[in-house]
Amino acid sequence: MTQSTAQGTTSGKTSDTYASAPVPEHMTVPGWRVALIIASFTFALPGFLNGAQTGMALGFHKAVIAALLAGLILCAGACLTAIISVRTRLTTYVLVQRSFGLKGAALVNIVIAIVHFCWFGVNVSFFGDAMVAAAQQGYGIPGNFELFVVIGSILITISTIYGFRTLDRLAMVAVPLVGVILTLVCIKALGTTEVSLAPVAAPPVPMSFGIALSALVGGNMLTVAAMPDLSRFIRTERGAITGMMLCFPFAAPVLMVIASLIALATGQTDIMQIVVEMGFGVPALLMLLLSVWTINALNLYSAGLSMAATFPRVRQWMFIVAGGAIGCIFALMGIINSFIPFLVTLGLIIPPIAAIYVIDGFMKFRATDDTIAPAAFRWEAIAVWLGSLVVTLPARAAELSLTTVPALDATILAAVGYLLVMRFRTAK
Repeated sequence: MTQSTAQGTTSGKTSDTYASAPVPEHMTVPGWRVALIIASFTFALPGFLNGAQTGMALGFHKAVIAALLAGLILCAGACLTAIISVRTRLTTYVLVQRSFGLKGAALVNIVIAIVHFCWFGVNVSFFGDAMVAAAQQGYGIPGNFELFVVIGSILITISTIYGFRTLDRLAMVAVPLVGVILTLVCIKALGTTEVSLAPVAAPPVPMSFGIALSALVGGNMLTVAAMPDLSRFIRTERGAITGMMLCFPFAAPVLMVIASLIALATGQTDIMQIVVEMGFGVPALLMLLLSVWTINALNLYSAGLSMAATFPRVRQWMFIVAGGAIGCIFALMGIINSFIPFLVTLGLIIPPIAAIYVIDGFMKFRATDDTIAPAAFRWEAIAVWLGSLVVTLPARAAELSLTTVPALDATILAAVGYLLVMRFRTAK
């Protein structure tokens, strides 16, 4: 899904050639082409689960408002990260190196790799749910959730090592088709029962409006932070802004409308079970499985690239195997049952990273030579990022918030803190 779009979809030969160097002008494309890629990956199963749980907790109208606001917030952040990448033509990894230092960026890479492993656990849980749903419908498939998760993790890991290029191409077809399946499910659900748009009495995950908004933002922040991997190929800054405005403000609300209506109509958030019970059969189930498979391959591949760049002496396939195993463990531990807290936590970890390299892009590196090697550590960036986590993680646990939206709290704190640190260093 979106959690690996920015890194995964640019992993072909063209992007590898310019992994650590600016993209030449003749390789650039219009912004709408990048917008299509991002929008096509919005309709993924984690996004559906997020929307379904939000719709049941807030009701249809408040859920859609939260999605509209999330789309605007994500669009604003993506515009900033995209503008920086168009100006520099550099990848996210290189931009993070400039801000955090060569070795400081290693810490960021490790954290992002762990996030990808967590996403693997979320998605392979959908794989397990799909197989359980198929088994319960008498398709002759023996096994339980835990066994299916282990088997799925092994198969996805092997296919990532030996067939990633094929899976990458399949993702461009499978993921948009999930949007078609969800739309058909929504139409059938609305046609078979009367739908109450009010919040349900006992939602699976009770949440406030602010937490819902933060989860919606957090679920897509890795895409925003890693946007330069895609947006550096956009021809102009105006094209970058147009591209971001064509996807985020529309994709999030559309998915929310579909997901919340399905959940409110059926009283369920398990899309695999819903698809089977509505009689869509094996083809739809297989298409959902294919989307999970391809997106998880992107997660493993992106994490492998990130870790291989951090530890060049270790082969990339070793990180892929380790990531598959760790993600499998996360799934078996029930990460899918803590999905909303996971997304809220992402909203605390990822936005400060993007805020720091965006500020550097507009201020510190605006008039400097991008070919100058970065320092080993840039302690001011590392301190601000870790300092923001020291404040926001305990505040979230204590349910304290400045804006009622934890992701915004983290972004504002990191941005203001970093600007103050830069001002202090300049004054000295």
